[in-house]
Amino acid sequence: MLSSLVAGSSTVSAMLVLYLMLAMASLGAAFKTRAVAHSQLRLQINAWWLIFPLVSLSLLLYPAGPALLALLICILALRELTQHYRGSRRLFLFRCTVTLALAAALSWQQPYFAMLLLPWMMLAQFAYFLWRRQTDQLLLLLFFSTCCGLSFIVQLMHLSLAEETRIAWLFYLFAMTALNDIGQFIAGKTLGKHTIAARISPNKTWQGLFGGVLASMLASVLLGSYLQLASLPQLLLLALLMSLGGFTGDMLFSAAKRFLGIKDFSSLIPGHGGILDRVDSLVVTAPLLYFALYFSHQG
Repeated sequence: MLSSLVAGSSTVSAMLVLYLMLAMASLGAAFKTRAVAHSQLRLQINAWWLIFPLVSLSLLLYPAGPALLALLICILALRELTQHYRGSRRLFLFRCTVTLALAAALSWQQPYFAMLLLPWMMLAQFAYFLWRRQTDQLLLLLFFSTCCGLSFIVQLMHLSLAEETRIAWLFYLFAMTALNDIGQFIAGKTLGKHTIAARISPNKTWQGLFGGVLASMLASVLLGSYLQLASLPQLLLLALLMSLGGFTGDMLFSAAKRFLGIKDFSSLIPGHGGILDRVDSLVVTAPLLYFALYFSHQG
């Protein structure tokens, strides 16, 4: 609820700092690219003015907000994937709608059962795709993976923590995933020379990966310490885990796009591509953070 978030004034303050950083980035990009009306950099930064408020609103509407945000992302993902489906789109929509309804209902009402069932559905579809090697089966796999990964946003709200702490961890998840992507992008553009897997993603470099890890560690220490989420060693370990996880998600979805023969899943978000181009990291970082917190809390 709104009162819960306001009570956790540290999270609100951290939000405001991010908006201030975004405003400074917007001014810097406008100055640097003032001669180019539609520069890629300016489009990407301006798009965050749509993304950040949606994330902020979801936290303000806790507990329904984060669940609705995950649901919205899955619906937009389904819209994108349907555009590339070659078979019967009605059958594809039916399968995905049933999967989404199942994931939403179980994640909200039976979180532990969802945590067991959804990964097995994803693995079964992955095995089927490896057997058939068909585009349509890959699209189903991508949707199953998105539903499974984002269901852990809801799972985070079921952890045995104070409500204000759960909200803070959700903010940490969204902020760290975004800042890691931004850190990798900036380091890759400015310092990138040695590609990691040129056939999958020619823009991904070792320098970008290390830059993202360093940016994540700095952000994790500053944000996590301010919100009093964990000790310094734990925050550094979480940063490394989420940075590598986010990079892995990015590479997996990039590999899928190479198989599909597309550059972006859609043009929904100017400068970023489609919704799946934006949340590919979150699909991996959400379950990673959940299990890190779950086992830490159990211990």
